This record gives sequence, C-alpha cells and structure tokens, in this order.
Amino acid sequence: MASDSNTHDLPQGTAPRLPATDLRGVQRKHLRGLAHHLDPIVHLGKEGVSEALIDAVSMALEQHELIKLKVLEAAPLPRKQAAVEVATAVGAHVAGQLGRVVILYRRHPEEPRITLPR
Repeated sequence: MASDSNTHDLPQGTAPRLPATDLRGVQRKHLRGLAHHLDPIVHLGKEGVSEALIDAVSMALEQHELIKLKVLEAAPLPRKQAAVEVATAVGAHVAGQLGRVVILYRRHPEEPRITLPR
C-alpha cells in the first residue's frame, strides 16, 4: 500500500487508486508463473511516473490484465518505489518483481481472463 508520502509524486490530477483486496501468496505465485513468458510492454525511463506512462500501463492492463513493466536505469525513482507508485496510480497489484522488471495485475472489471486460485 502506498503511504501519503508516495502519493505526492503521482502526476498532477492522478488520484491514487487501490485494488479492493490484497493478493494472497498463492495468487501472487500463480500470476508470476503466468507472467514468466511475457516480455515487458511498458518501460519507465527518465521521465519517471508521468501521466503518459500511467495511461500506457492502464491501457495495457485493460487489454491484458497481467503485464510486465521495466524500470530502466535512467528512472529517477528506486525500482520498488516506482513499482508501488505505478500500481497505486492504476489500481493494480504488484504480483512480483525480479530485478528491474515488475509484474502488475489488474482484474478486468467486466470480462476477466485470469482465474486466481482461492
């Protein structure tokens, strides 16, 4: 969860959104397994967490539910902080992180494709 100190770094006009529930360990593990073969489709670079990045991540999650985000070395934020800020801004879960790659999951509100284990 993001604290108030993280929300001030979100782009102007971006209200923090949090998922309704947290993921359990078995659910995170399941999502990491599904994401194993995926390539990062969004890259966070020197611009940091911008409105354009949030729009791109939100659109990708709308289409795929599960994506990888790559935090480039030029990013102005530490990897973990960037992951939390992006996830908070788009209302997603951080399902995992390996090095500079973050796995984000947001259930599609109308037509979910991924079934999480209970």
